[in-house]
Parts: sequence; C-alpha cells; structure tokens
Amino acid sequence: MFSASIGFSQEKLSKKERKAQETEAKATRYYIEGEKYLVLGELDKSYFYLQKALEFTPEEPAINYKIAEVLLRGNKPEKALPYAEKAANLDIENKYYALMVAEIYTNLKQPLKAAEILDRLTADGENNQQYNLDLASIYLNAGEYDKALIALDRAEEFYGVMEPVTTQKQRIYLKNNNLDKAIEEGMRLIEAKSGNPDYVLNLVEILYNNNRLDQALDLVNTEISKFPNQPELHMAAYTLQKEKGEIELSEKSIITAFSNPDLDPMVESQAFESIFNEMQTSERDSLLNKLERLMLLNHPQVAAVFSAIGKRRMKAGMKEEGIENFKKSLQVDPKNAELLEQVITNSFGESADFAEVEKFTIMGVDEFPERPEFWFYDGVIKNAMKKDSSAVISLEKSMNLNAGKNIGLDQATYGALGNAYYNLGEKKKAFENFDMAVKLNPNDEQVLNNYAYFLSLEKQDLEKAKSMSEKVVKRFPNNGTFLDTHAWVLFQSGDYEGAKKYMDLAMEHEAEPSGVMLEHYGDILYHLGNKSEAISYWKKAEKSPEASDKLPQKIKEGKYHE
Repeated sequence: MFSASIGFSQEKLSKKERKAQETEAKATRYYIEGEKYLVLGELDKSYFYLQKALEFTPEEPAINYKIAEVLLRGNKPEKALPYAEKAANLDIENKYYALMVAEIYTNLKQPLKAAEILDRLTADGENNQQYNLDLASIYLNAGEYDKALIALDRAEEFYGVMEPVTTQKQRIYLKNNNLDKAIEEGMRLIEAKSGNPDYVLNLVEILYNNNRLDQALDLVNTEISKFPNQPELHMAAYTLQKEKGEIELSEKSIITAFSNPDLDPMVESQAFESIFNEMQTSERDSLLNKLERLMLLNHPQVAAVFSAIGKRRMKAGMKEEGIENFKKSLQVDPKNAELLEQVITNSFGESADFAEVEKFTIMGVDEFPERPEFWFYDGVIKNAMKKDSSAVISLEKSMNLNAGKNIGLDQATYGALGNAYYNLGEKKKAFENFDMAVKLNPNDEQVLNNYAYFLSLEKQDLEKAKSMSEKVVKRFPNNGTFLDTHAWVLFQSGDYEGAKKYMDLAMEHEAEPSGVMLEHYGDILYHLGNKSEAISYWKKAEKSPEASDKLPQKIKEGKYHE
C-alpha cells in the first residue's frame, strides 16, 4: 500500500516537476553534509559538499552564503566575496547576508565599502540601529568624521545617551577644534547619568587640558554640592585648587577626600607619593602626617598604602622603617617585583638576618619564577646560610633563565657559583666559575678577593692569587677583609714579613677583628718566630665560631698546624 501510494503520487507529478524535486533533494543532502563538516571545522570537506550542492541549485542564497562563510573562516576573503555578494543580491531582505559582505570588505581593508552596506541597513531609522556603532567605528578609522557623527547620533537615538557614544563624539569635536560642542556633549552625559563621578572627571580633564581651569573647578564644586560624599570629586577639587595656588583650600579638599573610606587606596597612595616627592617643607610634612594617619585608619590592610608609607620612610633616610613597611605590603600582596627587590637588596649586610631575607627570596622565585634575578638572590642568600647544594640549584636556574641577556647578572652568578661549589668541595668547578666571572669583569673586587683567598687555601696558582689580591688592596687600601686576604696569600707564598705588614693594616681597619683574622695573625707571628705572641692571638681567636678546627691543637701544642 505504501509503494502504491508513492506510485500514485508520482503519476500526479510531471516529469519536469519530479526532476526538480530530485534536484532539490540532492542539493539538500549535500548542503546538510557541508554544514556538518563546517561545524566540525573540516573546511575542505565542507567546501566540497557545498560546491556539490551549488551545482544543483546555483541560485540558492543560503548555499552561496555558507560557501562564503567557509572561505572566510579559511582566511580567503577575496574568494569569499563573490559568493557573499551573490547571496545578498539574491535575498536583499536577509541582513546577515549583507553583514557578511561588510565583514569581508573589512577584512579586505576596504572599510568604506563595508560602511556603505551598514549605512543602507541603518538608514531607515527603525531597523538594525544596533549596527550604528560599528558604522561609526568604520567612519572614524577612515577619517570620515562628519559621517561618523551622523551614525553616532542614530546610535544615541536608539540607545539613549551613553558614555561610549559621548566619548566618540567628544573626540570628533575636539579633533575639529570645536571645544564648546565637546563640553556640551559631556554636560549632556552628566545630566543623563547624574551622580556618576567618572563622567564629571572626564569632562574636567577636557576642560583642564584646554586651559578652562575656572570652568572645571566650577563644575566640580557644583557636583560636590549635589553629591558631597564622592571623594573623587574632592580629589579633583584638590588638584584644581592647587593648580590655582589656593593651597589652604586644596589641603582641606584632600583631607576631606582621604577621610572618606570609599576613596580608592590606589588613588590615595599615588597622591601621597606625589606630595612627598615635592620640595620638603614643614607644611608638606604636616599634611603628609595627617594623610598617613587617615590612610592607615581607612585602609589598614592595603598593600599600596604600606608601599607608599615605606617609600616616604626610605626617602627620609629611615631605611629600617621603610623596609618594614615594604614587608607589610608584600605580606598583603606579594606580586610586587619592585618592592621584593628593594627588601632583598636592602637586607644584605654583615648584620643581616639571613633566614628573614630568605623568606623574601623564596617569595620572589614563587611569584616571579621566570625572572632570573630572584633565583640569583635566592642562591646568594642560601650560600650565606651554608645551604650550598640548594644555592647551586638556584644559581644555575638563574643562569639558564638569563641566557646571557644580562651580562652583569651572569658575571655575579658565576662568582656566587664559585663560592658555593668551593664550599661543597667541588674545587675544579669553583675555579672554572671564578675564571668566567673574572673574564666578564676583571675588576669585581668581591670575586677577585674570594678567588684569591680560595686559591691561597689550596696553595694553588699563588702568583695568580697574589696578582688578584694585590689589585684589590690597591683600590681598597682601608678594607680589613681584603687586606687579610692579601696577607694570607703572601703567607702561603712564604713572604711572612709582607704578610705581617698587610695583616697589621687589616687589624688597624677592623674595630672587632674576626676569628679568622686573629688566627691568621697568630699563624704569621709563629712563622716569624714570635711563638708566645702567636699563642696569645690563637687564644683570642678561640672565642670565635669562625676559627679553624686546627686551632685547639695549635694552642695545646704551641705550634702551627695546617
């Protein structure tokens, strides 16, 4: 019965009608396959099936549109254009076909042709008005400012007064030297969106930049009278009053602004930093003290506030307080590379708390793992803490990340690796790294001093060690540590008189000579025949944790042991 009914219906269709029906069915099957592969992202297959569909129905706009879409997605806008135009011409009521033509013209860097299409779509004032912003953008980029204004007016009629439209219109008016119209647009936005300080500040900026200072201040004061609890307006008043020389009024305005906890702490901190960078006066310092108290009262746990206060302390020479504030800032927000570096580099020194500094070097490598300088700092501090295996890992990481980009950092890293490898007993690697450091900078006193000292301990290349340590003490004749190294190089070379001369100088320049220095002096005196005096210095060195493990034997037996 099913087949009979088919036969009956087919008898009712003419041969031409049956062929047309078959053709449409084939085109539909190919079209569906083409759409399927387009969704799957297989553009070549999609194009193949859509072209097969087009062979059966070349005047079908949907197929032409889809082929254009495939070619456009394949970054072939030139080939896509004729298909898109044919689809749009075949169905002039379908806006999506027209929009694709516009998109293709944009890709082909023919924006005005795209604009013609969008202009036709939006010209009737009723339909498709949402495309006026795109049209205005095209005209703006093409420098067609009058046409852009028309499109923006249409957009405003559709959306109402809104910031993006107002801003674009202001830019056009300012470019055309029509300041009054730009101001008028700004006032319309302020009135339409009453109570939004951002719109007031945008217009204030335009007025200020065009030497309309009084007009800007009048606007701010008017808005303050309506909305007295907007701290941004008081900050604007502060800036304008200060520019006019109304210092007393400006200070009242900024104190009012800072008294409001709604003021953005970033704005606060930037204003605070700007003030302490001005010329120092008692009035300035008094104002800063008031503002600082207000910042801490309203924003007691804000990183930017601690940072600003820390910078003020550093500028005033109060380094310790400055660093403490930087640390507080980093505890709130560790993602501040500048402050991290300040804390780390200002915490090195003879009295440094290495464990405390290490907290921040670890923070540095955790927060900024791709920055080689933080791995370098971490390696140096671990070396100072006798964590030399970990130090090597961090220093090698720094070297790999730096990859030769910063020669100074490479040089310092080679020097630090020399120290760490020597402490680990890997003397060959240590001296190789020192050689690299000296090659990159033959005048680095720390590297020259350490390299010379380690060579002297090994009684290796003593002439080279002497040359390096001699170079250092000529440049730094009052540095006890460098003098001690040179004395020890001379001692290991058998020049005991020379060693005593430089050790005497070293002792003169050290208020509290180290245990190493005292023991070295005893060793030198012993070799010069002053045994009792040598033992006296060995005993002084005995109280220090820096003395060698041979010292007790020296004292007990009253003679030198290497």
